[in-house]
Amino acid sequence: MQAIVLGSGAGGGVPQWNCRCPICALARAGDRRVLPRTQSSLAVSADGDHWLLVNASPDIRQQLFDTPALHPREGLRHSPIRAVLLTNGDVDHVAGLLTLREGQPFRLHATRGILESIAANRVFDVMAPGTVERTEIALDETFSPVPGLAVTLFPVPGKVPLWLEDGTPEIGAETESTVGAMIEAGGKRLAYVPGCARVTDGLKARVAGVDALLFDGTVLADDDMIRAGVGTKTGWRMGHVPMTGEGGSVAALADVPLGRRVFVHINNTNPVLVEGSEERRGIEAAGWIVAQDGLTLSL
Repeated sequence: MQAIVLGSGAGGGVPQWNCRCPICALARAGDRRVLPRTQSSLAVSADGDHWLLVNASPDIRQQLFDTPALHPREGLRHSPIRAVLLTNGDVDHVAGLLTLREGQPFRLHATRGILESIAANRVFDVMAPGTVERTEIALDETFSPVPGLAVTLFPVPGKVPLWLEDGTPEIGAETESTVGAMIEAGGKRLAYVPGCARVTDGLKARVAGVDALLFDGTVLADDDMIRAGVGTKTGWRMGHVPMTGEGGSVAALADVPLGRRVFVHINNTNPVLVEGSEERRGIEAAGWIVAQDGLTLSL
């Protein structure tokens, strides 16, 4: 199994288009310590010919351009992407579907709740029903989106997408709105969890023993955005568990047997984005990799 992190950033990427926080300023200035990052997505294949795209980032066009394995190979129009899987309905995971509208057949897989949120917005009808088949996937039901891959969706604590919030949202519930994906091929397992509000005992049992865990790294501390002076929301309010602090993912997952530990979906205000920083060194010393765009895992 080969997995390519197409986008390792959270919503807006790094640098965000209108942000002058210290990290975005370094990235915009070309400082080598801060690599630019596009918004969260993953490509996975068991044979190198048939690819599953997990989440369709708003940056998908650039991501596909930067990834030769996903370039057209046959005739006038072609794509090795045969299926798309959504782990939630967040804008940074679904907006790229609007780019995948050029008459290219593929299957769109998601839970009923996520598909219903897509169906409720008619702009997504640009993916013509006769071309893109929408397939409802039940939780804990194993399916094969492309040859050689077996995928099982499981609930993780989260919240509804921001654009569907009505009043004060429930945070931390395990529903169809936010899911993780267990992807298996050739006896290897990869767990992809780009959004998670807290690490529960159930989640730890679910991912124990995987060969690679790609996990929500949105914020280092719960108040990252407040400290940076660019927002008022905590990580919890956004539905994301912090890396550090009480209940943080580093400590919560420390005793779970895992192969590679990789943080993805990293927000522009997270100081681990600065290579060589104290924060980055601390995360790496705990055994974690801070993903960058193009990171490839061969399992």
